[in-house]
Amino acid sequence: MTSIEREKLPVLLSIRGEQYFDNVDPDATELMTDGTLELTDTGMLLSYQETELTGMEGTVTTFEVKGPQVILTRTGKVNSQMVFEEGRQHTSLYETPFGELSVDIQTSSLRHNLSERGGVMEIRYSIAVEHTVTGRNCFKIQVRRKHPAT
Repeated sequence: MTSIEREKLPVLLSIRGEQYFDNVDPDATELMTDGTLELTDTGMLLSYQETELTGMEGTVTTFEVKGPQVILTRTGKVNSQMVFEEGRQHTSLYETPFGELSVDIQTSSLRHNLSERGGVMEIRYSIAVEHTVTGRNCFKIQVRRKHPAT
């Protein structure tokens, strides 16, 4: 079996993040940005540069989609890793300028129909910082292939 040649395909990402807190309207952020989609032996990678808008300028965010699991990794100014797997809890460290925090991620729903043509991924999860639940969150990412102008 030969390894797939790993081509980074240009994509347009529409990312909507929602945070829900008790008895408060959801806090939503939306971002449209250029990124890349790369097919791997185990799934795919979606990557993009964070901007001033997200407060994480100088950081690269990557979603690694492999089977029933999605791993979100941020490197640069902010360094963190979050593992999403429906029905499971994963604990990771979140690096801040003030030190590291323990973060528990409990994924309630993980759905995607991503392929090399694009698609949609939606992740619903609750997050606990230092074992105290801080809210429920939802990522919805729409991926559209960008075709070079001819």
